[in-house]
Amino acid sequence: MFKYLLIVFALLNGLYAQQRVLSESEYIPQERHLKNIRMLTFEGENAEAYVSFDNRSLVFQRRGSEESCDQIYVMSIDGTGMKRISNGQGRTTCSYFLKDGSIIYATTAFNDPQCPPSPDFSKGYVWPLYPTYDIVRADTSSGKIVSTIIKGANYDAEATVSPDGKSIVYTSIVDNDIELFTCSIDGSNIRRITHMPGYDGGAFFSPDGKKIVFRASRPSGSDLEKYTSLVNENLVRPSKLDIYVMDVDGSNIIRVTNNGAANFAPFMHPDGSRIIFCSNMDDSKGRNFDLYLINIDGTGLERITYSGEFDGFPMFTSDGKSLVFCSNRLNKKNGDTNVFIADWLD
Repeated sequence: MFKYLLIVFALLNGLYAQQRVLSESEYIPQERHLKNIRMLTFEGENAEAYVSFDNRSLVFQRRGSEESCDQIYVMSIDGTGMKRISNGQGRTTCSYFLKDGSIIYATTAFNDPQCPPSPDFSKGYVWPLYPTYDIVRADTSSGKIVSTIIKGANYDAEATVSPDGKSIVYTSIVDNDIELFTCSIDGSNIRRITHMPGYDGGAFFSPDGKKIVFRASRPSGSDLEKYTSLVNENLVRPSKLDIYVMDVDGSNIIRVTNNGAANFAPFMHPDGSRIIFCSNMDDSKGRNFDLYLINIDGTGLERITYSGEFDGFPMFTSDGKSLVFCSNRLNKKNGDTNVFIADWLD
């Protein structure tokens, strides 16, 4: 009997070890919107953790110590049951749930099972735009890819799903520029919705599905020449990005931020009137990123996090009661990024 009690205890201990509730001493007084913060992952590079439509699960990209490239994982929203969904080949990114519980993500595995090369940082800090990315749909139980949604010789990634589950917004390179497109959930009815020179990406639908919030650069003059030159090499330098909102057809574009910083990862609050996003606006060296909240008309800017470490990729649950984000706080080792969830206090 004692042996079985030990087994039960070990199982329970393993279950509850999947999340760690921060102690009172680990709280930051200025973070008044965050309560009951729980750490859901504990090592590796974990990023872009997004909530399922039923608020029960998370899908995210992860590179653990055993992996050479980011792969796609799912877990319950309490951190339990983490498992890899992608097949371990190529590089994967930008995963998101569909309404039926399946997921979409971008992968290079169709073109090469090996990891694509890292970008050339002799050109400064740049993001790679691998032209071998294709957007696929996968079953979360088996991990099997059930369909290819967007396939081509261009960078196709950064896909998210509309609240009604019928449409996708994604980023692609066309005509030597990085633009936003929408399509039906099966990849049909493709429509380009941005047309200005510069990087348009990281888009999400508003809670009512009528608007899209996204990040964009608007270079001009010599900056535009440098931008175009990098895009021709499938690179982009994200040193200056602003948050924009537009109607779902690309009309009525509103510039929300204009601070000369790198602002990205915007997501609308369920009330549809506010945007949470990530920015380095308060770091004179541009290295540290925090979360901020702002009205969709650009007023009411409020800083949310103060950890002194990277805080990014925020997403509210659909009821607005919880905030999921990724952070370098409380790392076991340098370079780790972990997934956190907190109760949200307005």
